[in-house]
Amino acid sequence: MSLEKDKIDQLAKQYDKADPTEILALALEKYDSIAISFSGAEDVVLVDMAARLLGKKVKVFSLDTGRLHSQTYRFLDQVKQRYDIEFELLFPEAKAVETLVNEKGFFSFRMDGHKECCQARKVAPLRRKLNTLDAWVTGQRRDQSPDTRAAVPVVQEDFAFSTPRHLLVKFNPLANWSSEQVWNYIQEHNVPYNELHRHGFISIGCEPCTRPVLPNEHERNGRWWWEETEGKECGLHPVKAA
Repeated sequence: MSLEKDKIDQLAKQYDKADPTEILALALEKYDSIAISFSGAEDVVLVDMAARLLGKKVKVFSLDTGRLHSQTYRFLDQVKQRYDIEFELLFPEAKAVETLVNEKGFFSFRMDGHKECCQARKVAPLRRKLNTLDAWVTGQRRDQSPDTRAAVPVVQEDFAFSTPRHLLVKFNPLANWSSEQVWNYIQEHNVPYNELHRHGFISIGCEPCTRPVLPNEHERNGRWWWEETEGKECGLHPVKAA
């Protein structure tokens, strides 16, 4: 069972104010070929919710760029052990990374922007995975980035990774939740979390591109801080042109 293209917007409106567990249940009911994208930060809430709904049947994948924090790797192992789920790590193509590093060095993104590095280490392996799925679940929230995620729907056609022959649907169950709600859930259900959160990190990505933020500073300021403050995305969730 899957969603027809003309039903996606209808369901987005119908479930716009629904509880995340309802949206997640809808996604898991409609699709067999579906997986949760786990970034190694607070997306663990989705894993916990899905485990409560389906137990070990839930499939989870995460992008290992080769440049994650050691704390993130420890966290990934902790989540795998806690939930005993099917957990797949995706790696970039060695040749793409070799070419980038050999031609431009380890920190070219500080000079010419992070998009090229993210394309090799994140977007390409994600595309490879999504080509095998009919739907995926992400932890995007509208409050994460007012300029790029403020209008994130709870369910949508993934225009970035769909093809004329392959309609990919993206579910964002936490779209309406705030950071406070996420952390209330983590504490209430004793959910494991990345230890970097205890040291001022809110949005956690690759080690060279992530830093702690100051009190009351927006979480996206901790990502690619040397660039302009607007439009901070790596290509996994591009904003559709108006």
